Amino acid sequence: MNEAKSPPPKGWRLRQYAVVSLHCLRVYLEKSYREALDLLSEMPQILAEIGLDAADLPDHSTLSSGLIESRQHSGECCCASRRSCDPSGHAAIDATFFDREHASKHYCRRTNYRVKTLKAAALVDTENQAILDVHCTTEKRHDTQLGWQVALRNAGDLASLAADKGYDWMDLREKLREEGVRPLIKHREFRHIDHAHNARIDGARYRQRAMCETVFSTIKRTLGDAVRARTWYGEFRELVLMCAVHNIKQALKP
Repeated sequence: MNEAKSPPPKGWRLRQYAVVSLHCLRVYLEKSYREALDLLSEMPQILAEIGLDAADLPDHSTLSSGLIESRQHSGECCCASRRSCDPSGHAAIDATFFDREHASKHYCRRTNYRVKTLKAAALVDTENQAILDVHCTTEKRHDTQLGWQVALRNAGDLASLAADKGYDWMDLREKLREEGVRPLIKHREFRHIDHAHNARIDGARYRQRAMCETVFSTIKRTLGDAVRARTWYGEFRELVLMCAVHNIKQALKP
C-alpha cells in the first residue's frame, strides 16, 4: 500500500508553468474552476505530465487568483504555442465580440459593471490558422486603431496583412509599407482610382482574410463564447489562454 502523501509545507506554491497548464486544461475542458479541478483530480496521468498529483491541486479560489499573477507566463505560453505552428508570414486581422459572463445585479451596481461584451482583435496566420497576437478592449475604438496596434507588434514577422474594408485607412497602409509589410486592404469605392487600387490586390491572398472568421467560429464552438473573469485584466489573460489552447490544438493536427 502506498504511503499517504504529507501535506505541502507552509508557504508552498505551485510553479507558474503548472498554474498556466491548469488554466489551459480548464479552458480546454470548458468547465468552471471548481468543476475542472474535480475532473483533474481523477486524471493522474495528465497531472503527471505537468509534475503534479491529486494532492497538489490547489483550491478553486487559489487557482482563480493565480491567473492574475501569471501574466508573463500566460503571454509566454501564447508565444510558444504560436511558434509551434511555424508561422508563414502571411496574416489576416479581424475583430469579434466575446460575452462577459452575466454577474448579479448587486455586483454590477457595486462595481459599475455595465459593459456586456469584450471586443477582441486577432492576428491570424492564413496558412495554418494559428493566432499570432490578440488585443482586447471594452472601449469603443475603431478597427483601424486596433489593427495598427496589433500589426506594429508583429511587423517584423509579417510579409503581408489582409483585412476587410473596415480597416480602410491610408495611414495604416503607409505604416505597414514602412515596416516592409504588404497591405491587402481594399479601398471603399468612391472614385475610379479606388476601383483601380482594388484590382491590383492579390485576390488569392486577400480572400484568405476569411480565416479569421473560421478561427473565431472554432474557438467559440469548442472553447466557449464568453469569458468568466470579472476584471478586465483577468478577461484578457483568459482570452490569451484560449488562443494558446487553440494554437496547441492546431499544432497537434496531423
